[in-house]
Amino acid sequence: MRPASGILLVDKPGGVTSHDVVARSRRAFGTRKIGHAGTLDPMATGLLVLGIEGATRLLTFLVGLDKTYETTIRLGQATTTDDAEGEVVATAGADALAAATDERIAQGVAALTGRISQVPSTFSAIKVGGKRAYDLARAGQDVELKAREVTISRFAVDAIRRSGDAIELDATIDCSSGTYIRALARDLGAALGVGGHLTMLRRTRIGPFDLAGAASIDTLAPDSAPVGLLLEPAEVAARVLGRLDVTADEARDLRHGKRLEGAGGRMTGATAAAIDPDGRLVGILERRGDAVKSAMNMPEEQR
Repeated sequence: MRPASGILLVDKPGGVTSHDVVARSRRAFGTRKIGHAGTLDPMATGLLVLGIEGATRLLTFLVGLDKTYETTIRLGQATTTDDAEGEVVATAGADALAAATDERIAQGVAALTGRISQVPSTFSAIKVGGKRAYDLARAGQDVELKAREVTISRFAVDAIRRSGDAIELDATIDCSSGTYIRALARDLGAALGVGGHLTMLRRTRIGPFDLAGAASIDTLAPDSAPVGLLLEPAEVAARVLGRLDVTADEARDLRHGKRLEGAGGRMTGATAAAIDPDGRLVGILERRGDAVKSAMNMPEEQR
């Protein structure tokens, strides 16, 4: 029997890797054809989006979605990894911490909100010369990563706690894909002259998907095939890209690579999910003038 196809939302716990979650999902659904729309560090928890079987084709359209994180930033210490798993390399004195007033923190947060240039954390999965940056850094090599433009649409400080040797901020962050929250903690600490790193990171949203619909890793037992947890490809594509209902004849033509002449006016955006009369996802459409053409077709055996 062919494994089910769909999108799986998983709430990753701390202490396991994203690849551990993928491996567990492969055993649960009895297939190796599983991909992801972005990983989380082992320390981090929260939402992972996985594609199973034919739905892996949709991941291309999900990886660039914006995200929401809940985080705790510890000001007063800098670490090698910009999070709590690294070694402390600098500690601020009492006077420096006292100078990091609530007003200065607010100014630092404001400077890191909007369209900003960010240098990713050295301990990241970015490839340098074909090797992961974190592998080079752990080997003691100097790693220089290029700055990238990212958008922080919300950097809301929810609470500030002060102790003798640190200041902890709880924050909620909405950001574009490719943002490193660890780098935000590092840069905020550097701007305040006290150093900073993450002690908690939880991803709560990716595009239109949030933790409310996510499965616990405990539901992914070997050979359990929890098909009821899967989101239908048609539902996912329509939520992300918009929906265009097509007739059975139009669905057949699209699958054969034909354009639908005169159908461009039925689309409200540049792309849309083509849904056939049976509610199945035919593929992802692109508008070409007054016509539409399939940019990506789904396998017909989806269910």
